[in-house]
Amino acid sequence: YQSAIVMNAATGEILFQKDADRPLQPASVTKILSLYLIYEAIGEGRARFQEPVKISKKAWRTGGTRMFVDPGSEVRLEELIKGMSVVSANDASVALAEYIEGSEDAFVRKMNQKALLLGMTHSTFKNAHGLPAKGQRTTARDMARLSRDYIQRFPQSLQIHAMQFYTYHNITQHNRNLLLRRYPGTDGLKTGYVHAAGYHIIATARRGDTRLIALVMGARTPAIRLRETAKLLDQGFDRVSRQASAASRL
Repeated sequence: YQSAIVMNAATGEILFQKDADRPLQPASVTKILSLYLIYEAIGEGRARFQEPVKISKKAWRTGGTRMFVDPGSEVRLEELIKGMSVVSANDASVALAEYIEGSEDAFVRKMNQKALLLGMTHSTFKNAHGLPAKGQRTTARDMARLSRDYIQRFPQSLQIHAMQFYTYHNITQHNRNLLLRRYPGTDGLKTGYVHAAGYHIIATARRGDTRLIALVMGARTPAIRLRETAKLLDQGFDRVSRQASAASRL
């Protein structure tokens, strides 16, 4: 893999890093920032889970992974959040961006403002979903910072991120975060892939009172991404428990 970071979610302490400031195309991990703004809009009363969202032609035409919404149809906001979170639906990302801010361009401006506010100084976003775009980039450190804030502010989002599959229009698609099935305590967060960067994952898992956030970016294959992330989580939990036992002896 090209970069990695492991963070203690409670304290923000970095337990491991490798090239954590290397700029890479973010791919679908972009959606965590988009979801951040969507949950924020709900919290501020500007949007509601039950509201119908009109699907534009632009949203319907968006390529890559989709939940296959129909143009002109209305889909409940909550369903679109599930589509984004579980099956990485790009059509849902555009539909929600347009709904929250009037246009995807206006939404992307808000994404970049929020990224700066969160201290994501090495990130620039060009769209709401993470499909390849010139100049779109982020780093493992920036995404770890975002993910920590996202989980702290919107812990309820993990109930959706932990879903292993999602069905819409009688089409069932599986969550590509295989750690949900294979690594005990995992309840999020997001995977991504673009040819130029490779396979990414933001994983979060809990063991006792400890929650870790681990990122692997730019892995060559999904299997490497899975294996290396599990290894990093193991090392992170081991380190936190050693710290705790050393502190208890003081």
